[in-house]
Amino acid sequence: MPFATAILGASGYAGQETLDRVLAHPELRLVALGSDSLAGHGASVLDPRLNGNVPSFTSNDAALAAGANVIFCCLDHERAALLDAPAGAVVVDLSGAHRLARSSLYAEWYGFEHPRPQALPEWSYAVPELFPPTGRLIANPGCYATAVLLALAPLAGVVEQSGVVVDAKSGVSGAGKSLRPSSHAASVLENVSPYKVGSHQHAPEIEQALGFPVCFVPHLLPVRRGLIATCYVQTDADVRELLEAAYVTSPAVTLLPQGVAPELSRVQGTDGAELGVFTDRATGTRIVVCAIDNLGKGAAGQAVQNANLALGLPETAGLRLAGVTV
Repeated sequence: MPFATAILGASGYAGQETLDRVLAHPELRLVALGSDSLAGHGASVLDPRLNGNVPSFTSNDAALAAGANVIFCCLDHERAALLDAPAGAVVVDLSGAHRLARSSLYAEWYGFEHPRPQALPEWSYAVPELFPPTGRLIANPGCYATAVLLALAPLAGVVEQSGVVVDAKSGVSGAGKSLRPSSHAASVLENVSPYKVGSHQHAPEIEQALGFPVCFVPHLLPVRRGLIATCYVQTDADVRELLEAAYVTSPAVTLLPQGVAPELSRVQGTDGAELGVFTDRATGTRIVVCAIDNLGKGAAGQAVQNANLALGLPETAGLRLAGVTV
């Protein structure tokens, strides 16, 4: 029998993408669709294609209490930090509210004091290919952190840790649905802009997972979705060999042939990742490039992948991994 599933914050980008995957999942059955702003409305108010057997929207609190076996939390960071997970349910939190082990970091990087610091050790930070979930409460990684960790985690023991630089770029959907001047068309179109330079909230998450800090600079691209991270490291190790060993059995992460670069167009709309390895001729710097969809492998796709592992289901159930784009 399929697992009863609820989605909190289903009206946002990550929530919509999660909903799409749950509806296509052979082992998940949607029983509650949470959105405080849309509570009481039919699902078609979000998208006219959502008709038939899709539940109407209810409040997020009601969705949390609906008795679901699986709960995807797509709420904002501060609201998600208050989450009281129902006993026995698998909960995947797509926000940043449970990613950091040290509660003191939330005031510095997220702008609020964590209201439930004693609960943080109960949450498992999970990148399926690197750190599979170890319990029923799962902290889904951030989109930038996912790409950077896929590129660098297999190399963590062999790189010169003091000089790792990451240049990353994401589509505008990574900023969420809330309106702000920096996401207006006039600011985004025909423009590329760095933001939160030296202060992005995914930086401590990356440091926590790698064991050392990196120089991380994100940029906003004038595209809807997709993320690419270019990582520069100094090492004498065989980078390609280490990455091949890490992902040889992975259904979602592809190490491209020598000389082939990852591209946004091939990962947009998917739950996969592409990796490419290069060496700078002038300096010998090793360059690892990772491309993902910020809403797919960087959010909803990875959340479903983590839930699959926690539930003992096939890892790829409900994921978008096959196809050719033009």
